[in-house]
Amino acid sequence: MAHRAGGRALSLLRGRLRLPGPAAAAGGGSAGRGQAPLGQAPLGQARLGSSGAAVQRAPQAAGGEEAGEDAEVNIRKKTFTEVQTERLEQAERTVLIKCPPKLNEKKLLHYLSSHGNINSHFFFENRGVHALIEFSEKESIASLQDAIGIPNAAEHHVVPFKSRLFTFTLKNPVNQATEETPVHLSPQSHIPVKELIQKLCNADDISSQMYILLNEYQLTEENIKLRFLACSLVRDFARAYFPDSTVKPFGSSVNTFGKLGCDVDMFLDFHDIRKHPTKMKKGPFEMEYQMKRLPSERLATQKILSVIGDCLDNFGPGCMSVQKILNARCPLVKFSHQPTGFQCDLSVSNSIAVRSSELLYIYGCLDSRVRALVFSVRCWARVHGLTNSVPGTWITNFSLTMMIMFFLQKRSPPIIPTLDQLKELAEAKDKHIIGGYDCSFVSDLSKIKPTKNTETLDVLLADFFEYFGNFDFRKNSINLRKGKEVNKPESSPLYIWNPFEQDLNISKNVNQPQLEKFVAMSRESAWILQKEDKTQRMINKEPWGLAALLIPFGKSNSSKMKNRMKGMGSETIRSLLDSLKLNNANSLQKAMGK
Repeated sequence: MAHRAGGRALSLLRGRLRLPGPAAAAGGGSAGRGQAPLGQAPLGQARLGSSGAAVQRAPQAAGGEEAGEDAEVNIRKKTFTEVQTERLEQAERTVLIKCPPKLNEKKLLHYLSSHGNINSHFFFENRGVHALIEFSEKESIASLQDAIGIPNAAEHHVVPFKSRLFTFTLKNPVNQATEETPVHLSPQSHIPVKELIQKLCNADDISSQMYILLNEYQLTEENIKLRFLACSLVRDFARAYFPDSTVKPFGSSVNTFGKLGCDVDMFLDFHDIRKHPTKMKKGPFEMEYQMKRLPSERLATQKILSVIGDCLDNFGPGCMSVQKILNARCPLVKFSHQPTGFQCDLSVSNSIAVRSSELLYIYGCLDSRVRALVFSVRCWARVHGLTNSVPGTWITNFSLTMMIMFFLQKRSPPIIPTLDQLKELAEAKDKHIIGGYDCSFVSDLSKIKPTKNTETLDVLLADFFEYFGNFDFRKNSINLRKGKEVNKPESSPLYIWNPFEQDLNISKNVNQPQLEKFVAMSRESAWILQKEDKTQRMINKEPWGLAALLIPFGKSNSSKMKNRMKGMGSETIRSLLDSLKLNNANSLQKAMGK
């Protein structure tokens, strides 16, 4: 009975996730345990959309399969830069409207169409119903702005900045109330874990569970558009001071691993200005702008962010709780953008962080299993308190994602290439030296050969927990550039080499107790996946597979946990002894060098 229910759930899901049905499986021939048939795309193969996030492939219309496949090949070839450029251009043609409580969608769109053609629109709930409207032409926004009035200043004096944020109210609310029509609201947050677990229990297998989780948690097309709009609105302010600047998102908003509800990391980019020749030579003169000169780039960054932060705080519609954190290693301005509902971090020209975003984007687009595994492991880590949205001594999402990438590089055959392998494929246009660090790698996805690895997600999930549950963290570090373990250069409990700034450990914040907790949870999860009886759990209506891993391991499992944590307490002592040996060896080497 439970199996039939799982089949029905997946039948409904196939409208959103294209899972190969029985016919596809039969046509693929036999496969070994934990492997998809050769020549068949992995379960739930993702396609790369123009959004910059891999979106699950939808079924093709009857008779359009071949044309649809050709279109997908073209879409996949878009580079990270092309996708971001397209998104930023879309955002410049977009407005955000706070709608009246009783709304007639048809009338609203009919009125807005009088200012120009509408490419796309959607509604969402955020302290009232809002509509995001993307016009075909930027001139439509100017036309709409000409028709919109200034707020009544009877109670509060207003700052006369005309943004692309509008409020619409009904002229005759009583008469128009009867014309109200319900609008579809696009979700801007993922479902609660309890609700997710119920959905997972109706799946056929663990691989299907992982794709269900991915589908529920990944950024939607609408949410991505909203993120780029938030950046575009901040850019409108920045251009008052720096007309040639742009504001671009980076990190989880664009690297294909963003979860609904995650913050928006954005940076103020002066790249186009720096492309400008230092001095222009026309006629008998060398010509250059007179510009303010400061002793360091860091001081310039701090001053720029200080001014932009004050501008957002004093004049930005909906910009609340502005904090200027200028003495951090990477100075930034934090603020809440109420119209879109996002928590935002604004920095300046964070070039290496952007390269990291592109690297993850490439990995996320190469194989659908990559994103499914990352989303599942990160959800598992959050449930068990291994990660946290607040900075501290725990593993960050970025560190955890890098650990998963490393694990996928270590498979036989590898599922994703190493950074050095991607660098070998780089063309002249891909060469990037930033602050003395070589950040070069290929940007054209079509130049990267697909993997021959056919392992299924259930195998990868179990092996991930087993691999890191038994990883020698005392001795080895994780290096994505090489794709192999190397001896730790220093005694941090967890050492993950920064892919680009090779003298930095991205997990330096993690302490020994947090690492031991991660290892213990990995061992427990590997044990559950290995030993559980799925059929019996389904009969007992108990969570199974991935669902069982998303329930905190509480007091009922305490004795089992103690057995699997045996010997871990002594790892701290061994780590300290190794640290002393390493320090003594370094001291001796320096003395001999003298």
